[in-house]
Amino acid sequence: MHAEVQNLFIRIHMLYLAQQEDLTVRDVLPALESRGYRVGEREVKQELEHLTQENFLTAHDDQFSVTGTGIEEFKEIQAMLSSLCGEVVEPSRAKQMSGATS
Repeated sequence: MHAEVQNLFIRIHMLYLAQQEDLTVRDVLPALESRGYRVGEREVKQELEHLTQENFLTAHDDQFSVTGTGIEEFKEIQAMLSSLCGEVVEPSRAKQMSGATS
């Protein structure tokens, strides 16, 4: 996956994780790695800082928490992803299923 695309997915995942609990680099790194991302501590810190600059997260020492703006942004992302999955993922699955039965 291209680095810019991966970074976008990482930011989305970070916003998702921040909805659950405050984030730290130490906690986010293994969570992202378990989802298949290949990232280092430096990249995680940069993405957390990027989300903070965008006012989606706020920093408290080494912890980052989601802001109201971050919650609203995540809701918009969820709506867009739902639409995108309906257009891109579901037709592919249906095509695979019909090809398997033919």
